[in-house]
Amino acid sequence: MKVYGSSAIRNVAFVGHGASGKTSLVDGLAWVSGSGRRHGSIKDGTTLTDYSPDEIDRKHSINLALGFAEWLDTKLNLIDTPGYLDYFGEVVTGLHAADAAVVVVSGTGGVEVGTEKAWEACDQLHLPRMLFVSMMDKEHADFQRVYDDVRSHLTSKVVPVEVPIGEGPDFHGIINLFSGHCHAYKKGTAKSEYEVVPIPAEYQPRYQEYSDQLTEAVASTDDELIERYLAGEEIPREHFINAVKRAMLAGQIVPLFCGSSTLTFGLRTLLKKMVELLPSPVDVQPPVAAPLVGRVFKTLSEPHVGDVTLFRLYSGEIRNGQEVWNAEHETTEKLNHLSIQQGKERIEVPGLSRGDIGSVAKLRDTHTGDTFCQRDQPVRLPPLPLPEAVATSAVLVKQRGEEDKLAAGLHKLHEEDPTFHFEYSSELGQTLIHGMGERHFDTILNRLERKFGVHAELTRPKVAYRETLKGKAEGQGKHKKQTGGRGQYGDCWIRLAPRPRGGGYEFVDSIVGGVIPNKYIPAVDKGIQEAAERGVVAGYPLVDFQAECYDGSYHDVDSNEMSFRMAGILGFRNVAPKCRPVLLEPLADVEVWTPDDVLGDVMGDLSARRGQILGTEPDGRLTKVRAVLPEAELYKYSTTLHSITHGRGTHRQRFHGYAEAPPEVAAKVAAENQREHAVA
Repeated sequence: MKVYGSSAIRNVAFVGHGASGKTSLVDGLAWVSGSGRRHGSIKDGTTLTDYSPDEIDRKHSINLALGFAEWLDTKLNLIDTPGYLDYFGEVVTGLHAADAAVVVVSGTGGVEVGTEKAWEACDQLHLPRMLFVSMMDKEHADFQRVYDDVRSHLTSKVVPVEVPIGEGPDFHGIINLFSGHCHAYKKGTAKSEYEVVPIPAEYQPRYQEYSDQLTEAVASTDDELIERYLAGEEIPREHFINAVKRAMLAGQIVPLFCGSSTLTFGLRTLLKKMVELLPSPVDVQPPVAAPLVGRVFKTLSEPHVGDVTLFRLYSGEIRNGQEVWNAEHETTEKLNHLSIQQGKERIEVPGLSRGDIGSVAKLRDTHTGDTFCQRDQPVRLPPLPLPEAVATSAVLVKQRGEEDKLAAGLHKLHEEDPTFHFEYSSELGQTLIHGMGERHFDTILNRLERKFGVHAELTRPKVAYRETLKGKAEGQGKHKKQTGGRGQYGDCWIRLAPRPRGGGYEFVDSIVGGVIPNKYIPAVDKGIQEAAERGVVAGYPLVDFQAECYDGSYHDVDSNEMSFRMAGILGFRNVAPKCRPVLLEPLADVEVWTPDDVLGDVMGDLSARRGQILGTEPDGRLTKVRAVLPEAELYKYSTTLHSITHGRGTHRQRFHGYAEAPPEVAAKVAAENQREHAVA
C-alpha cells in the first residue's frame, strides 16, 4: 500500500438515518473502486464495515468503522457511521475526523430524524457535504419527493446534479448534469458499468430544469461566472467544477446525487465527484499550528489483538515504528505496525501524510480523545463534544462471583464508547450505567456477555431519597445497662429543629455545669448523626436539621463514649418522630426538544409524571419545553419520548434539588423500604 500525499487524500464521513443505506454505499464504493475484496450485503452480514457479531445479528451499524477506496490517484478514507440516535456519539466522532460528509437519504424514506440530527452536526462543524439518494431501485423510490423533502427540512441550497432514469424496479440510468451525458447501466454487471446514450426525450424538460438550476446556483457564487452566464456564454467544465468546489466549501451549494448501492449504479460518478469536489487536508486549516498533531477518535477492542487505536493526523508526517508523545498522559508511545483500516482488516503502511487516518494496536497508555504530538512541542486538543447521556439504569450480575468481571468489562466498553459511563453508588448499593437509551443498554449487555463472559441484566435504579424535619421537639435518650460487672450509662436531653433546605446538619453544645463531661459530648453528636443516616419516614438519610444537646447526666464508673453514643441514637429515635418528619425526593431540571405536532402530547406526558412545566420556546425547527420533574418519574423517559415523537424528540436532564414528596408517594416509598428490609 503506497503512502498518499496530503493533496491526494479525502476524508469523508457517511451519515444519515438508520437503514438509509450508508453501510451498503461504503461497501459498494470500496468494491467498485477495486479496493474492496467483495461486494457484501447487509442481509448476508458480509458488508465491509458492519463486521462485529452485534452488527451482523441486528443488521444495522453500531460502531464507527473505516474503509477506503482508491480512485483517480486519490485515496478516499470512508468513515461509516451508525444512523440510530443511541449511537450518535459515533457520528460526532466520525465527523470530527472528516473534512466533508456524504449525507445519505433513502429514496423511499426521505428525510428522517437521523438525517436531521446528522445535518445539524455537519452545520456545527461547517463541513462541506454532498447528498446521495440511495436505493433508487427499491419499490416506491421517488427522487423528486426526496429532493422536495430535503429543501423543506434540511436546506434550500440543495441542487440536483443528476437525474434518475426510471425509479424503483425500472431504475436503469442516470443523467449527469456536469457532463450532459446519460449513463445507461447494464444490469448484472459487477462494477457500475454503463453506456453513454442520448437523453430520452421525456427526460429533456427535467434535465433542462435541473441544469438551469445548477448553472444559475453555481454562477451566482462567482462574479466572473455570473457575467458569462448572463451573457449566454458556455462555461468550461474545469472552471465550472472549481466553482462548485469553492461554493461547497463556502456552504453555498449542496449537490444532490442518486444511485443504487446494491446494483452499484451511480457509484463511479460519486467516486469521481468526491475526488473532484471535496476538500483535501491541504484545503483545511489544522486545529492548531504545531509540527505534529494527531488525535485518537476511536478505540476498538479486537479478539486476539487487543485495543486498536484509530487516529487522524492533522499536521506532520509519521513513519512506521516512530515514537510520538501522548500529551494527556505525558508518555511516549511507539507506533509499531502502523496501518490503515479496510473494515476489520489492517493493512500495514510505511507511513502516513498530514491529514491521513491510520490505526495502530497495543499502545500502552493511550485512550480515545488523546492527542499525539512532539515531546518538545506538546499539544492537547479540546475534548470531542460527545452527546450527554440521557438514560440511566442499574445493572446487576445474574451469577454470583461475576461482580469484578462486570466492573472490568464496563471499563473496557467505556474505552470503546465514551458516550457510555458507569459508576458504583455506595449509597444505593447499585452499579449504575448512563447512556443514550434502551437500544444502547441492550448492546452493552450483549457485549458484556459475548466479550467478557458476564451475564448481566438491567434493573430499575433506586432513588436517593432524603428525609427532613418540619417541626421542633425535645426529649431524652438514656442508655443504661447493668451486666454484673462494669455497666454502661449515658443520658442526654436533645432538641431537634429544621434548618433551611441545603443548610446541612448542625450540632449545638448547650451543656453547662458539667452535667455531661466534655469528652462525651462528641459521642452524643456521633450517635445522632448515625441514627439520622437511617431516617424516620422510610429509612433514608435525614438532612438539614439542628440537634442541640442541653442536659443529661453521667455515672463516674459506668459512663463511656459508647454509652453516650447509644444515648444520642436513642434520643434521636425518641424525638425525631415528633418533629413532623417528611420524605424529600430528588428533582431534575428537564429540557425537551419536540416537533410542534406532538408538543401537546409531550407536555401531557410530563404533567402525568408530576412535572411542573416552566415554559416553552422555539429552538430552530423544534420547540424546547422546560420542566422540573421528580427523578423517580424519569426512568425510561427517553424510550417514551422516542415513541411519542417518532424518534424526533430529545431531552437533557440535570439535578435540580430536593423537594417534599406528596404523602401518597412517601407512604409508597416507606412501604417498599419495609418490604425490602423484611426480605433481607
